[in-house]
Amino acid sequence: MDKTLLTILACPNCKGSLHYNKEQRELVCPVCRLAYPIRDGIPVMLIKEARTLAADESV
Repeated sequence: MDKTLLTILACPNCKGSLHYNKEQRELVCPVCRLAYPIRDGIPVMLIKEARTLAADESV
């Protein structure tokens, strides 16, 4: 994940910063506890495509 792109992107739900989860290939919002998938190197920043993090998943 390009670090410059990561600084530009924000959670579409709360506009907060995102963290890159390399293992899952997702961008994670710690505030909303949503994980946005990265498909073919492109972040899918749609709320309906995001998955909700389980209670036991760390951010």
